[in-house]
Amino acid sequence: MLSIEGKIVNSKEIKRGRIEIDNSNGLITKIFTPTGCADIIFNDEYIFSGFIDIHTHCRECTNHSQDYKEDFRTAGEAGINGGVVAIADMPNNPVAPVDDTSYIDKENLKSKSPIDVILYAGIGPSTKPLSFEVPYKAFMGPSVGDLFFNSSLELEESIKKYQGKFVSFHCEDPEILEKSKSNTSHANKRPIEAETKAIDFALYLIKKYNLKGKVCHCSTKEGIEKIIQAKNDGVNVTVEVTPHHLYFDMSMLSPLNEKWLQVNPPIREDIENRLFLISCLKNGIIDYLATDHAPHTKEEKEKGMSGMPHLDTYAPFVSWLVKEHNFSLSDVAKICSENPASFINPFTKDKYGKVEEGYIGSLTVFDLERSITIKEEKLKTKCKWSPFTGMTFGGSVVMTIVRGNIYKII
Repeated sequence: MLSIEGKIVNSKEIKRGRIEIDNSNGLITKIFTPTGCADIIFNDEYIFSGFIDIHTHCRECTNHSQDYKEDFRTAGEAGINGGVVAIADMPNNPVAPVDDTSYIDKENLKSKSPIDVILYAGIGPSTKPLSFEVPYKAFMGPSVGDLFFNSSLELEESIKKYQGKFVSFHCEDPEILEKSKSNTSHANKRPIEAETKAIDFALYLIKKYNLKGKVCHCSTKEGIEKIIQAKNDGVNVTVEVTPHHLYFDMSMLSPLNEKWLQVNPPIREDIENRLFLISCLKNGIIDYLATDHAPHTKEEKEKGMSGMPHLDTYAPFVSWLVKEHNFSLSDVAKICSENPASFINPFTKDKYGKVEEGYIGSLTVFDLERSITIKEEKLKTKCKWSPFTGMTFGGSVVMTIVRGNIYKII
């Protein structure tokens, strides 16, 4: 039995308490008044139900051709470093998990991760639902990998087979991307209207086919406004936002960093757009802080590969939201623990998301007064770089606990 005392943060309450975790099954067995004699006692730090990142690219698949970028072990270690206790991994692998066999084959690889991994299955032009319940991902337009659609008609023909399923959409319209591919800048090759048109179509599909829908990494005010209207109309849709779309805008790009900050969808031009996304995450319109962790090597980034790693810096970035944008600890519990848990819990044996009896004993212990400067030598991701290298954040993880197993960070 592991016992921990400190300030416990749930979305509706912050209180000092004692947590007991059964090491045999990793579950919280009891929460009660502190006794002052626990195995670990925290004073000023805050104990959250472990942070969950529902949008990552761990890279490993059955042909292992991209293990040089990341694998399930190093992705898990990077997650622990950033206070993340569970991740959901995207399917755009060289060998994509698109049916029972390929999904189970990939599942057999994830046991090397020190944290829990939930796998998305891919939706492609010729796929059909698996025989068991999983989350699905549809890439509406070309991104990294070959699992995507060339037209809205082709996409709908596939989606109609997935009625009632959990489907997440990468929203960039393939026809607009094709028309824009000769533009000079990356942002102009993937313009705002590519995202907003695709969101319109995703919302149409979610409603028509009764999907449990999610829009991934929304980057525009216009897109969020469409999702707000859809939610008000009763459409079953949630939405993610990434650290890079909250932190960066095009005024921060330069010849020195533009390759490193290239991502799909791109960093947007308007600072007001960025501040709007932050406000929507804070007030609950945006449901999840999800990183789109994409660990490309430095050499690949120099050649124009899109994507950036974030697992190591998840909690430090959250401290930026608290310090610079006045997010409350309850806000953090909701967008980093409770809401993402509601997404993955249908696919897990045990429940995430709250520091309560019967829930998984995976915890993020966060010190909002212990600043951290991001240094490459401290990163656990295999690609060993971060868009935040050299930046100082006002808070950091002091301990990550995964099903009762202690990982001391500082």
